[in-house]
Amino acid sequence: MSRTAGQQQTTSTTGPLPQHVAVIMDGNGRWAEKRNLPRIEGHSQGVASVRKVTEHAARRGIEQLTLYCLSSENWQRPQAELDFLMLLLEQYMVEERSLLMRERIRLIMIGSRDGLPSSTLAAIDETVGMCCKNDGMRLCLAVNYGGRAEIVKAAKTLAHQVASGRLHPDEIDESSIESQLETNGMPDPDLLIRTAGEMRISNFLLWQMSYAEFWVTPDLWPDFTERHLDLAITAFQSRERRFGGLASS
Repeated sequence: MSRTAGQQQTTSTTGPLPQHVAVIMDGNGRWAEKRNLPRIEGHSQGVASVRKVTEHAARRGIEQLTLYCLSSENWQRPQAELDFLMLLLEQYMVEERSLLMRERIRLIMIGSRDGLPSSTLAAIDETVGMCCKNDGMRLCLAVNYGGRAEIVKAAKTLAHQVASGRLHPDEIDESSIESQLETNGMPDPDLLIRTAGEMRISNFLLWQMSYAEFWVTPDLWPDFTERHLDLAITAFQSRERRFGGLASS
């Protein structure tokens, strides 16, 4: 597992930028609890970090930024917190339109629409539509998303194709599975960032993370800044990606 942010070198490293950066934004609730604030205050502060990191990633030349906003398991949280998260997502969709258009960021959503309020879906759809022709960085928000559910859904689709005679079992390969994933057409993540010091991927992009480099910081998501992103990119640039091969001598 990667070294934490406090152990990373802060000097610039020459190397290729990660094409696709994925982030598990963890620690909003703990941030609030440390300050004797309601958990929802942590989520509000987390949105400010989303804004800073999105703009910085776009200006750094990152092609895609994927943020894990709400997992399919998060529905087990208190209803009041879930209601606030939906309201916060709606507000984000409206308030960030100027940033998305100014930086020519294209917004993409992955995850199940089931269970999301109609007002939330309407705000998402309107903002996605406004940004659909933008040619800058792709910002992918994973909302009500689960990696296992995504793979199961893809498998069911392929099974139906086999049952109907449209696909032979021997034709099923990695490409056919990828074609049924919500991330079809997107590059796999090169770099996974996780905050709050947790060493797990939490059912996030399970298929797509095959060769992602991990970078973990103990800092909580509301404290995540542009500097953290720079540190993660520098660490990525210093690594040799072998994709199952041998290290160069």
